[in-house]
This record gives sequence, structure tokens and C-alpha cells, in this order.
Amino acid sequence: MSTPEFLWYIPNQVNPGHRGEPVAVDHNSLDILTAQAEALEDNGWHGALIGTGWGRPDTFTLATALAARTRTFEPLIAIRPGYWRPANFASAAATLDHLTGGRVRINIVSGQDKLAAYGDSEGDQAHRYARTKEFMRLVRRLWTAENVTFAGEHFSVTDSTVVPRPIVRGDRKHPKLYFGGASEAAERVAATEADVQLFWGEPLEGIAERIARLKALSLELDRDLPPLKFGLRITTLVRDTTEEAWRDAEAKVAEMARHQGLGWHDHNRKVAVGQKRLLDLHARGEVLDDNLYTAPGKFGGGGAGTTWLVGSAQRVANSLKKYRALGIDTFVLSDTPYLDEIRRQGRHLLPLLRSVPADRDAQEIEPELVN
Repeated sequence: MSTPEFLWYIPNQVNPGHRGEPVAVDHNSLDILTAQAEALEDNGWHGALIGTGWGRPDTFTLATALAARTRTFEPLIAIRPGYWRPANFASAAATLDHLTGGRVRINIVSGQDKLAAYGDSEGDQAHRYARTKEFMRLVRRLWTAENVTFAGEHFSVTDSTVVPRPIVRGDRKHPKLYFGGASEAAERVAATEADVQLFWGEPLEGIAERIARLKALSLELDRDLPPLKFGLRITTLVRDTTEEAWRDAEAKVAEMARHQGLGWHDHNRKVAVGQKRLLDLHARGEVLDDNLYTAPGKFGGGGAGTTWLVGSAQRVANSLKKYRALGIDTFVLSDTPYLDEIRRQGRHLLPLLRSVPADRDAQEIEPELVN
């Protein structure tokens, strides 16, 4: 198993109060968001996911600004194929990667958005994922080859060479392409085109099933890239003790219920297969596995805010190590208040996750006793 990577989440939101973050008029100023990126550098994190969607600040612009103000921070930049043309995007990302010494990561998003607002004419699911597959393949070619000529169903270029080139370092030939999605169409794209498949916080059994299915699909579809890797995007509510963590988690959910989840759900409930899988979990129980809390999804939580791992640093670390034992290499964590939790979890959670060799079975770790 490769060395695990730990990222956070930076909320580029116009409206304050995202997922329990204290409301502040300057919540998305460059100074505030830079403070979060700098705290990530100082507390052991590799970087942070920056989400995308019409109605948010432009993700690529924010990532560029944060990269310019930091030294080691690696932005995981979410982008949509319908918002960018492949050659334009490949050039922009390669330039930022070149300027930052190879710090760029890319999250390809195919979920529905306010397409008409930016003139996209995306079709049905089959069209959407076929276009995404073509986008990813062409971008990778533009990063790794010269004088590229390509004529596809959705995109074409003629004699195209991206300059400057992305940074090549060891096995890294270009920025990693992360991808999400739980539908059959999405999984077929991940199996052939993604470098890292991101999962939301499902129970261990569900993640194990999906990893096995994606590995089988990679063989079935004759994947011609290095083996697909896997990541987990989840909320981690960490406190000094497990009892304190559950008190705070239940209080947060009660507040969500009072406000009908306002500020918590920034994903489309109706169409995303992965989102529906999460929302259906609370019917199986309020707590699954050891400490996967499903109640947030019942009261308005969406995306990575739908399920939470709750407990002391040791208990949450034990749970994350079980995901690690399944084959998860990348963890994208978060909780609010964002800045405080970057520091808390960086100081108390990350050392526990790095304290055990990658090949040691997480089940061997003695669990924390619950009072």
C-alpha cells in the first residue's frame, strides 16, 4: 500500500454559515481562506478540496490565489467538463502546476449544475458521462504528448501542444485526476480514466463492495493506466472524549433540524446516485459500523455532510484505519469551525493515522474503551 495522503476542505461559498461554520461577513475573503490554507500547511495536511458549482466563487481562480500565497499547499481543484474546454483547461492547469512546482490536483465533477447559466447543453446521463470520459482522456493526452490531434464525439483539437508542461516527478506524470460518482455510468468512467475514485462516507461493507467492483471493471474494460486508487471524503467530528463528541454531534443535528438543514446541503438530492445511497443509510440505523452517524442526512446534511465519523481522535482514527485497510489511500476530511478543526485534527488525529505501518491490519489496533 502506498503512503496515505490527508487533505481537508476549503468552503468557497458566497453565503456565510456553511455546514455550521460561524456566520461572518468576510468568511470567503482571500485573507480568511489563506489562513485556512496556511494552517493546513502548519498542521500536517497535504492540501484541500475546493468545490465547484455555478453560484460559488470560481474554483480555479481561488485555487490559484491560495497556491500563490502558500508554499506546500496542494489544491484539489474541482472542475466541470461543461464549464471548460479540454485544451483550455489542460493549459491552465499545466501552467499552475508549473508555477507551483507540481502542487495541482484535479477533481472532475459530472453532477448536474445550473448549466443554462453558463451556456452548457449537456444531455442525459449517458451523454454526460461519455463527454466526461472523453474530456479526461484528452486532457491527459494534452499533458503527456505533443502535437495532439483528436476528433471525438464531443471534443476535437488539431496539432495541439500544451506549454508549459506539467511537472514530472517520479511516477507523477501530470496532476492526478480524482473522480466521484456511484452510478453504473460513473463507475465505468472511473474504472478507465480516473487516477483516484473518491467515495463519500458509506459503511465499510459498502466501500469494500465498490472497490471490488471497480477493480473488476478496470480489468473488464481493459484499463490502460496505472491501477485505480481510492479516496474517502467524509466529515470527522473529533473531540477530547467520545462522550463529548457525541454530545456535540447530537447538538449539531438538533440545530440542523430546527433550521431544516439550511446551509448544509449543497448537492442535488434527486439525481445523484451516490447522494441517494447516503440519504438512504439512516433507514438502516442512526449509527452504523462503530461510529458512522447517519442522522445528519435525515435532517438536511448533503454530500460529505450526510454522514459523520464521531468520537475521540483515537476512535475516529481507528475507524479511518479500517477504511485504509480496504485500500483507501487518500482521505479528504472536514468539520466546522473549519480553521479550529484544521488545527485540532491536524494535531490530534493525523499523528494517530500515521503511527501505524500501512500494511498493518487496522483490526489489530486496540479500540478505545467507551465510558
